[in-house]
Amino acid sequence: MLDFTQDSHHNPLPDAIDDDSSAKAVEPAPPDDRALLDAYSNAVIGVTERVGPAVVRVETGSHLPNARERGGLGSGIVISPDGLVLTNSHVVGASRQIRLRDNEGIVTDARVLGVDPDTDLALLRADGSRDLNYASLGNSRSLRRGQLVVAIGNPLGFESTVTAGVVSALGRSIRSVSGRTIEDVIQTDAALNPGNSGGPLVSSAAEVIGINTAIISGAQGICFAVASNTAQFVLSEIIRHGYVRRAFIGVSAQTAPIPRRHAVVAGIENKMGALLAQLEPDGPAAQAGLLPGDVVIKLDGVDVNGVDDLIRTLDRDRIDRKLEMDVLRLGRLRAVDIHPIERRPTARQGLAAPSRGS
Repeated sequence: MLDFTQDSHHNPLPDAIDDDSSAKAVEPAPPDDRALLDAYSNAVIGVTERVGPAVVRVETGSHLPNARERGGLGSGIVISPDGLVLTNSHVVGASRQIRLRDNEGIVTDARVLGVDPDTDLALLRADGSRDLNYASLGNSRSLRRGQLVVAIGNPLGFESTVTAGVVSALGRSIRSVSGRTIEDVIQTDAALNPGNSGGPLVSSAAEVIGINTAIISGAQGICFAVASNTAQFVLSEIIRHGYVRRAFIGVSAQTAPIPRRHAVVAGIENKMGALLAQLEPDGPAAQAGLLPGDVVIKLDGVDVNGVDDLIRTLDRDRIDRKLEMDVLRLGRLRAVDIHPIERRPTARQGLAAPSRGS
């Protein structure tokens, strides 16, 4: 039989315990969240005060009554004191009249330096403006899930609106207006609404780490931003060339499954590939001897498990290079040499209908 009574001879009590049986242990005080909440608030306030003045409202279309061109509304972020502004390609659209309105209400005309619908980004320059408030582009590769982010923009026309949240996921892929896949997209729960498009997603260090681009209708807290490293690449290409250089082989393709028996005979592991549907006459693919019905499974040593892989592989580094392409034709593996060329830009890149061409 167990005895829990205290015996001073056999089981002496520690000196620290008072003999008074009425004494009760003191419970620790509940943690005080006020300091934590104040730190969170101060972080958001600091970001807003530093980056907010660099956020502009992007107005497109004529402001005159009865104008034929329909107007639109979005957001943008000034990234240099001489008036370079990043926004979304779908905000700019085909509009020839663009105006920027800052947080002080000053309106400035702007012109399009270049658009890249494949990443839904556009670069503008404010006309006749100097020494503007601007923000710096950060390194999106340093982001972590759960990190605090702030979105600033003009949702539903309400200017200079701030929402805060966290990075929900990294490395997402979404479909752009051109039909191509935008890689390395940031997912966040910072609330976005129509009009936020083109505005900045900002870290607690007041660096722009994304350009807000899309929301999912009917979903709660699922919003996307193009990573700042992608924006930096597009920015440098537009400044240097006026558009983003990409390789082109002149095909229209779609993702298709590879029959298991064909994969076994060919000795490949691919379950999917890029099925060529149409070839441009005299294009690089036609000149290489490719045919409609061929299934691309590898290009320049990179596995191709669908049309997105094919498009992703055809980057600027493969322009004017002879590449080896592995294809399945009637179930048999063939290797062909192909010489991609530079994709021709349109007069205003992004005005063509969406396609899956490469």
